[in-house]
Amino acid sequence: MQDRPWWGMAALSGALVVMAGAFGAHALEGQLAPRLAAAFETGVRYQAWHTLAMLGILAWRASHPHRGQAVVLGLWTAGIVLFSGSLYAMALTGVRGLGMITPIGGVLMIGGWLALAVCALRNRD
Repeated sequence: MQDRPWWGMAALSGALVVMAGAFGAHALEGQLAPRLAAAFETGVRYQAWHTLAMLGILAWRASHPHRGQAVVLGLWTAGIVLFSGSLYAMALTGVRGLGMITPIGGVLMIGGWLALAVCALRNRD
């Protein structure tokens, strides 16, 4: 299976979404300032949506592989790491400077969606 690493990445991301969501809802409840709790929740939400989107791309790729799909997956993976990861780190440490990384991850996520549009438009199937 050529996409085994991508499936593994999506599965790990999905597991992390559940763990982070549970951690945020239970262990962090009442422990963070509202602004930091909201940042943590935003990280979980964006990671969840992009993990589900990755699964959709992988399902599409199984029957109609295109080079651009790997670009989409790569951009979304990097976006999850930088966007959600920076929000998790900022919420847990209180270091506001980590928020400077978040927009970079957001741009990567947007780039993934734009790459998906290009990939879909170029698809001749």
